Amino acid sequence: MNFNFSNPYTSTRLPVFARNVVSTSHPLAAQAGLKIMWAGGNAVDAAIAAAATIAITEPVSNGLGSDSFCILWDGKKLHGLNASGHAPRSWTPEYFHRKYGAQSSNPPKRGFDSITIPGAVASWVALSEKFGKLPFEDLLQPAIEVAERGYLLPVVVQQKWAAATPELKNLPGFAQSFLPWGRAPNVGELFQFSAAANGLRAIAKTKGQALYGGEIAHAIENFSAQHGGTLTAQDFADYKPQWVTPIEKNYRGYTLHEIPPNGQGIAALIALGILENFDIQKLAVDGIDSQHLQIEAMKLAFADVYRYVAEPSSMEVTPEQMLDSAYLASRAKLIDMKKAQNFGAGNPVKGGTIYLSAADENGMMISFIQSNYMGFGSGCVEPTFGISLQNRGHGFSTNSNALNPANLVAPGKRPFHTIIPAFLTKDGRPVMSYGVMGANMQPQGHMQTLVRMLDYHQNPQAACDAPRWRYNEGFSINVEAAMDAQTVQGLSARGHQMDVINDSYQDFGSGQFIWLAGDPKKEGYVIASDSRRDGLAAGF
Repeated sequence: MNFNFSNPYTSTRLPVFARNVVSTSHPLAAQAGLKIMWAGGNAVDAAIAAAATIAITEPVSNGLGSDSFCILWDGKKLHGLNASGHAPRSWTPEYFHRKYGAQSSNPPKRGFDSITIPGAVASWVALSEKFGKLPFEDLLQPAIEVAERGYLLPVVVQQKWAAATPELKNLPGFAQSFLPWGRAPNVGELFQFSAAANGLRAIAKTKGQALYGGEIAHAIENFSAQHGGTLTAQDFADYKPQWVTPIEKNYRGYTLHEIPPNGQGIAALIALGILENFDIQKLAVDGIDSQHLQIEAMKLAFADVYRYVAEPSSMEVTPEQMLDSAYLASRAKLIDMKKAQNFGAGNPVKGGTIYLSAADENGMMISFIQSNYMGFGSGCVEPTFGISLQNRGHGFSTNSNALNPANLVAPGKRPFHTIIPAFLTKDGRPVMSYGVMGANMQPQGHMQTLVRMLDYHQNPQAACDAPRWRYNEGFSINVEAAMDAQTVQGLSARGHQMDVINDSYQDFGSGQFIWLAGDPKKEGYVIASDSRRDGLAAGF
């Protein structure tokens, strides 16, 4: 039977309730996590298994050459892990000016000169060593089996795979890895990735050392040199993820935690700090005033983030200064409820991604995000070990006169990063592990869904499914076609340039939510998975 896999009907998901849970954007990844829990693993073990599996099943978003971040509740306290990649030793502004001209403002979007040293695998190892229960090698077995035996391509992944092919088909290793039969696989067609199975086996056997200085690193060095890149095995050997203290902001009696810069999680905290100055609960949840206020708060947040956020050692202001309540109150006063504005940065000195979450009945909760950036990332795939490499280097600037000179490229430096996990607490206790993936949609999704849950008491699945908007720049706003037409018209009348979009995956991100319902051994968790992807919230 040749099915038509498009669905003409609105599909509604309901929350899932369980004591041991995994929520991801691909069902096989969620099931890999549950399999590890059934074998005696904890939430961290499950998250690693899910992350390794989804690197195979959703290559349009991530891979074995991705970056990652994590916020973890270990049962007693929060921990943050920054596993974003640093620049190779060869990368300086002069390096890019010689190759691409003195007027180049960023490294290229694709190819070897877009790749920083990937950190996702290092995050798996670090998490396993510090918090895992089962042997690291066991955690990658579900992913190895999926890579070797293959899986049938789901609907959303296939759409993005096909859409990316024209741009990426001629990049090194891409066609060999991702275009079997010379094209993207069709929906329901079997895709096998034996090279990635080889890579996973080497990573599992050596606890990651194969990638960070070992045989995989040397294979990437040779592959890079063949195609004009400068990645070296020593660059990989030098890499270490960083344990960090999450930054936070109180909102409506709860506390939202984000990874500190070089990531953009601070944007969600700034926006909520601005909204704290308004009684948004009195405004209709999907009405013009509520949406206008949230859009303007987000615009103010991005104005500061794009001006100031970089690797912390390079920033001219601190996160604490950017989150100062008095400063954010002054920024809130700039909002005009009658019209949209194009805000500039303030002066705080005066005042392509997957997301997954897992939790267990002992109270461990993990918020984990992993990404290539821009879909398949660089488009370069090392063919022997199936390492699909990210393109986070594109996030650097190569000119000191850029909007944010602190983000200037330098050897060993980390670029401005978009992927951000989130975690919610109340009175020092865990409440929710969550995230919304999708470039600059991520802090916007964090804010919009949290406002729906905390201000309007919508359950996590409803808050996840609700129509979203996405701020781009200036007055440009993308909005999902499901948003109320009168609200869209009203926002347009206030000066927002509204562009109604039917492709929710492309513009509006996708979230996974795990809310603690009570005692994890008794009541367990409320789980939600975004309908904008092929995901699954599952538990037992």
